[in-house]
Amino acid sequence: MSLPNKIMVEITEMPKLKNPSLICGLPGSGYVGKLAVDHLIEELKGVPFASIFSSSFPPQVLIQPDGTVDLMKNTLYYCKGKSLDLVLLSGDAQPVTPESEYQMAEEITKICEKLGVKTIYTLAAYITGSFAKIQRVYGTSTSPEIVKEFSKYGVYSMNSGSITGMNGLIIGVGKRKNITGVCLLGETSGYVVDAMASKVVLETLAKILNLKLDLTGISKKAQDTKQLVKTIEEQMGARHSPESLPMQQPDKKLGYIS
Repeated sequence: MSLPNKIMVEITEMPKLKNPSLICGLPGSGYVGKLAVDHLIEELKGVPFASIFSSSFPPQVLIQPDGTVDLMKNTLYYCKGKSLDLVLLSGDAQPVTPESEYQMAEEITKICEKLGVKTIYTLAAYITGSFAKIQRVYGTSTSPEIVKEFSKYGVYSMNSGSITGMNGLIIGVGKRKNITGVCLLGETSGYVVDAMASKVVLETLAKILNLKLDLTGISKKAQDTKQLVKTIEEQMGARHSPESLPMQQPDKKLGYIS
């Protein structure tokens, strides 16, 4: 296989789905979205059908469970349900240049058009710079009607800031193709891999889509995160006074990093 200078898509099969929605969770701050979508892939037994390679991924290969290596890639899966078909996007990395990010978003939304996807959900991280006792879920959408419905699901509507990376670009590019976009962001410090934020995002998504999910696996990971945060707080408390801790105040404007 020769890798082109930009993006290459390998589709093994194009599934026939009924009114599917796309759910994206790519590596980003806290791995909030990736942990959530990887749990969905495992729980719903997602079937891989497409791989996307980019020369703008980090220059490395990943060792597979069988001992072989493969290039970094993003993978699309499909899941057929009794009442809802889903397409799931996870991956090893996000592109590292603006041009390649736009190209990747374009390729993903082209596949969405072919599959008949009408709504894209991206799962991401809402960075606060501090450890919260109760983690909220924030949201934005390309549809004003959906934004008005957020409060029904306990989602705090965003009215400023930006979403960087693929989890923002995918819904922005999709909007130009008349695909509705929704981004759900789990509140996180940005300091740790945060399965607690992933769990609250998944719980919210399940309510919105009326999905019945077994969250046992992600709940165990959330407990591990909780213990890690407790340890960090204890160490920081022992070394610093509250005034010297490197925490940004919640009322400061922060970037919303996917």
